[in-house]
Amino acid sequence: MRTTENTNSDVQNPNRRRFLQQLASGLFVSSLNAQAFADELQRTPWMTEGPFYPYNRLPLDKDNDLVIVGKSLTPAIGTITQLSGRILDAKGNPIKDATIEIWQTDSNGVYLAQGSTGYEDKNFQGWGRFETDSTGTYRFRTVKPVVYPGRSAPHIHMRVSVKGKQSLTTQLFIKGHPGNARDNVFGQLRSIKEQILVAREFAPIDGSKIGEVATMFDIVLGATPQEGERGGFRPGGGPPPPPPGGFGGPPPGRGHGF
Repeated sequence: MRTTENTNSDVQNPNRRRFLQQLASGLFVSSLNAQAFADELQRTPWMTEGPFYPYNRLPLDKDNDLVIVGKSLTPAIGTITQLSGRILDAKGNPIKDATIEIWQTDSNGVYLAQGSTGYEDKNFQGWGRFETDSTGTYRFRTVKPVVYPGRSAPHIHMRVSVKGKQSLTTQLFIKGHPGNARDNVFGQLRSIKEQILVAREFAPIDGSKIGEVATMFDIVLGATPQEGERGGFRPGGGPPPPPPGGFGGPPPGRGHGF
């Protein structure tokens, strides 16, 4: 009788069979890890804080309405903007009790940190703070950012802290603004993908009788600050060195801008 040879090398070689099983298992796990990574949200990039955070000039009014200062009835000059969004982790979970701060120039291009320059809008708060709710939501009422000498891209500075620890500093830009392409800070972003992550439309609010606009900007934490690359990360905190002319000097951009 003719003997039929078993040509199945997996059966003949248990070591090879074990290797293939381990390889298949490893590929499956790698596939799961890759899918989990793909399911994570894209993290909001760190950007420079710049020299105009009002460390020594925080306003007495520390709420999230930058358009009205204290009990004044006179609003700030500019296009009133409803800014809102959520603070999330990389998996999309909302972060409750995160503190978000924003600061920006007024419509004349002057930061609060510069003090009295003769150009500032005294009815603009310049800086605001909000603590997120259980959905991670934040909201501010401010003015639409403007171009000023030294920065061709209108922007709003933003800083997020969780449990008292600074977790992100970034900037929000106007999507499609022609000045973005010429802006030295916007240009420091490493890819078009990062630029898309920090640019949003400022869309007119239907029915607004005063021409308000609204923008929504979800912030995803988890990015690693690139010290020296973006210039905005100082592990010890504290104010940056003063700009040329000091914090009370001329409006930003008369020689430089952040």
